[in-house]
Order: sequence, then C-alpha cells, then structure tokens
Amino acid sequence: MTETVHVPLGDRAYDVRIGSGLIARAGAEIAPLLHRPEVAIVTDETVAAAHLATLQDALRAEGIASSALTLPPGEATKSWPHLIRTVEWLLDQKVERRGVVIALGGGVVGDLVGFAAAILRRGVRFVQIPTSLLAQVDSSVGGKTGINAPQGKNLIGAFHQPSLVLADIDALATLTARDFLAGYGEVVKYGLLGDAAFFEWLEENGPALAEGDVASRAYAVRRSVEMKADIVVRDETEQGDRALLNLGHTFCHALEAATGYSDRLLHGEGVSIGCALAFELSSRLGLCSQEVPSRVRAHLSAMKMKTDLSDIPGDLPGAEALLDLMGQDKKVIDGQLRFILARGIGAAFVTSDVPRDAVLSVLDDALRAR
Repeated sequence: MTETVHVPLGDRAYDVRIGSGLIARAGAEIAPLLHRPEVAIVTDETVAAAHLATLQDALRAEGIASSALTLPPGEATKSWPHLIRTVEWLLDQKVERRGVVIALGGGVVGDLVGFAAAILRRGVRFVQIPTSLLAQVDSSVGGKTGINAPQGKNLIGAFHQPSLVLADIDALATLTARDFLAGYGEVVKYGLLGDAAFFEWLEENGPALAEGDVASRAYAVRRSVEMKADIVVRDETEQGDRALLNLGHTFCHALEAATGYSDRLLHGEGVSIGCALAFELSSRLGLCSQEVPSRVRAHLSAMKMKTDLSDIPGDLPGAEALLDLMGQDKKVIDGQLRFILARGIGAAFVTSDVPRDAVLSVLDDALRAR
C-alpha cells in the first residue's frame, strides 16, 4: 500500500509517495512529469549497486531512456568539486530546462543533486528517490539543497523544491544498522520538537522499527514527512517556525565540522547527540525538569544510538572551539546564535536568549565525561 503526503506550495506543490516497491514502479510514477521520455540520474556507488538497475528497468518499462552518473559515497561528496562534476555532466547530457533530473540516494546525493538542479539553466525539475531513512524523513522533503564548505555545513545552497518524492520503504532493508539508526535520530527529532504522542509511539515501537517491521517503518516515515511538510508550508525559507526542524542541529553541525565531515560522526548521529545536549541545556536553564533529558537519553540509549560526546571516536576540540564552530551556523542572525530549546517533550521553541556560559558549561561537562 502506498500513501501520499501532499506538500501544498502553490505552483510548486508536490507529492511525497511512501510505500513498498516504489523504485520498481518509478517509471509509471515519473512518466506524467516528463515532456520527453528521458531522464538523467545521479547516484552514488553504494546506492547504484543496490538500486540503479531496478530504477533503470522501471524507467525502460515505460519507454523512458536514462543516463546515470555515479559519485563516491560519503559526506565529502557534498563539495564544490563534485557539484562542478555533476553540473557539467548534466550539461553534457543536454538536460533542458523542462527536463527532469533524478536524485537516487541518501541525503548527500539529494542535497547535491537538488542544488545542481537549482542552478542548472537557472532551475530544472528534479525528483527525489531517497534510499536512506534520514533522507526519507528529512532531507528529501522541503526543498533545502546545498553543499558544505570548510567553514561549515550546508553554507552554500538554494531553496529548490522537488517535483516528486518517492520514498520506497523496501530500500531501508539495504541499510547497515549504523546508517538506519543515524536516520532514526531525525525521526526522534520530530517527536521531540512537536509531537509528544509520536515520541511515546517511538518509545514503544522503536525496537520493532529497527528490526525491520515494514508497517512501523512506513508509519514513522509518513508521520515525520507530515510534520515536516506542515512546517515547510508555514515557513518555506526558514524565517521562523522552520528553524524548529534544526532541533539538535546547532550542536550537531559544530561536531560534524570538528570531525571533518567524516565517518567518525554521521549526520544523524550528530543529531542524536545534539538533541540530548539541547534538552540538557534546556533543563539547566530551568525550562524543563531534569527528568525530561533523562527520558530522551533513555530512549536513545535503548535504541543503541549515540548520546554523548564520548561516543565520538578520536579527539575533539575544547568547548570554546566548539562554540566558535557553532558561530558559523546558518541560524546565526545579527551575530546572535539561535538555539532550539524545549519546555518539554514535543514543546520546542527557537530562542537567541541563551547565555554563552550555560552552553560552555554543558559542553565542558560533556567533554570531561569523555
């Protein structure tokens, strides 16, 4: 069974289709978008081995020709050299302004290809086929595209909405346990920021979801997409409410920069640690009781997720250096760093009124516990 979440953004509205077997049916799903029966696919080596043949067979079955560019896997691919390579390859494929580019892969491929589509001929259409849990519940929906810079994560990019998102739940079965749990960090985030009942559902159903229960996975993806779509429609370009989606990310992005965007820390793992730190900071500022961060950490720990700075291998810089890395975050406004804090589970809010000393104290304690 396939479910649809509609993202109503006027003439840029699109559907997110969620269900099993969508890659094998992708030709029929994508055909209505096409002016000419041809598409260009960009993917990475890992995803290509698992899904590219299935996708191209599905397109061929509908008479759609395709060409494919395969990039190296990993966060380091979200960079100028690979963006240049992708854009120039798309130009070589003669992708027209009315053409369609397909991003087949996780968040790295989706962000990079979305940005390439945004700047190619001043904007061509693209379809997201997210193959990781993180991409299905977060990065494939909402139109944020971009690449990383040495100064920080996602600092170069554009808002460019996809024309269609196909979230095939079966693709999640090909993920490693580590990659799946990294994506689960973003799922938990949705409960923590605005839906306490969803967080309770995750506390009960998280283990089955991790073990491969398809119905649980489909529900978690759908609920996450519904919440993200609702926020994106209210605030497409992150002037207000959309910043809530960055719960845990202010800490996360600093930690990712400190670890060189490497496999030492996957994005979703940084989100998990960042959410734990954000709730700890909220408690210390008197916004919620200490029981709240304890409950958050208990669930993350029960799911065998990263919760502490001590879970990150290798050396980390000191608290002051981490705080400086936070200063490069996109959420800085007029020199003020914005944090997403919480008055409880499901009750997050955005604020710039956070004492520097309080953040340093949380980071110092977390580093001392390593």
